[in-house]
Amino acid sequence: MPPTTVSALLSQLTRDPGRPRITWYGADYERVELSGAVLDNWVSKTTNLLVEEFDAAPGVRILLDLPPHWRTLVWALAAWRTGATVVLSGPAEVVVTTDPASHTGDAVVAVSLPALARRFDGALPRGAVDAAAAVMTYGDAIGWLPPTDAGSLALDGVPYAELAGWWTAADDARVALDAGDDTGAFLRRVVGSLAGDGSVVAISSARAVELDANDGARGRLLETERAVEA
Repeated sequence: MPPTTVSALLSQLTRDPGRPRITWYGADYERVELSGAVLDNWVSKTTNLLVEEFDAAPGVRILLDLPPHWRTLVWALAAWRTGATVVLSGPAEVVVTTDPASHTGDAVVAVSLPALARRFDGALPRGAVDAAAAVMTYGDAIGWLPPTDAGSLALDGVPYAELAGWWTAADDARVALDAGDDTGAFLRRVVGSLAGDGSVVAISSARAVELDANDGARGRLLETERAVEA
C-alpha cells in the first residue's frame, strides 16, 4: 500500500537510505542527486525552519513562488510536513521565493536555486530569511508538530485527506521527466513516483533544450541514469 501521509512517504524513502530518489539536471551542466536519506534530511531541516521562524502549522498558507526544481520539492514536502497549505499564487502568511524584492511583508524566505549557493545572490528585503544560509543551521530531527487536520487544504483544492490520491502513486521505476514550467504538475509527478517507491530524473527546461539540440544526447542521459522516460 502506498503511503498516505508525507511522514509515511519520507519513512518509506529512508528504508533504502542510499538509493537515489531525485536527480536534477539543471542548466550549465548542473547535476544534483539526493538519496532518500539526504532528501529526508533536507525536508527535516526545512520543516524546522518553517516551524521555528514562521510558526507553520495547519491553517497557515505558504506561497511557493518557485519554478519546478528539486528545491521546490523540498519546500513543498516540508510545508506539508507541518500541516500547512501550499499555494502557488495569491496571498499567504509565508512566502518562499527566488524573487524576494517582489514581495512585501515580514515572512519572506529568499531561495537560491544553484546547488552550491551559500547565500542569496542579491539584495534581501529587511527581515527576509536567506534560505541558503539558514536551512543548514536547523536540526536534523523534527520535534513535536500539531496533528494535521485531514480536512484542511494541503494545496489549493486538495485537502490532506485526498493528498495521496492527488499524487497517485506510480510504480517503483526510475523515471526521467522534463520539469516543464508548471510547478503544481511537477510536484504531482515527482511525489507520485516517490510514493510508488520510485526515483526521478528531473530535467530542467533549459537542460531539455540543450539535450534536444544535440542528436542522441537525451538517449545517452537515459542510459547513463538507467532511467525510462515517464
